[in-house]
Amino acid sequence: MAKQKENPNYKVIAENRRARFDYAIEDDIECGIILQGSEVKSLRVNSANIAESYATVDNGELWLVNSYIAPYEQAMFGHEDRRRRKLLVSKRELARLWSDTQRKGMTLVPLVLYFNHKGVAKLKIGIAKGKKNVDKRATDAKRDWNRQKQRLLKQGS
Repeated sequence: MAKQKENPNYKVIAENRRARFDYAIEDDIECGIILQGSEVKSLRVNSANIAESYATVDNGELWLVNSYIAPYEQAMFGHEDRRRRKLLVSKRELARLWSDTQRKGMTLVPLVLYFNHKGVAKLKIGIAKGKKNVDKRATDAKRDWNRQKQRLLKQGS
């Protein structure tokens, strides 16, 4: 098979690595995000943070709250760096997200902010349930055991 060239438009801007540690991710959804011009320019130079942000369903719309996109220096008309940004999903997905968040302990956590292969900004959000300290320790123990198992298999062959 011919080797595929990596698409120059695909680019990860911000990733919430802590989310998989703090939450048990049940499902994830890719959604669009409404941005101003200076925000897109700022994202192109990798100046964003979604670690402390979350998504919420409010009045039949999906919003990204507390995400940080740095101001773009060369912009004539700047933007507010921590404003609420509207997320774009279908009505069916929105209804499913709303019903999932009404269950006890479920929340919408942003996982990755990226430009897709067409060069359009997208956000992957996860439907998650918060982990307790016991669950976090169990995850660590499982990860350590898998590392140890790989070492043993490598030595045996």
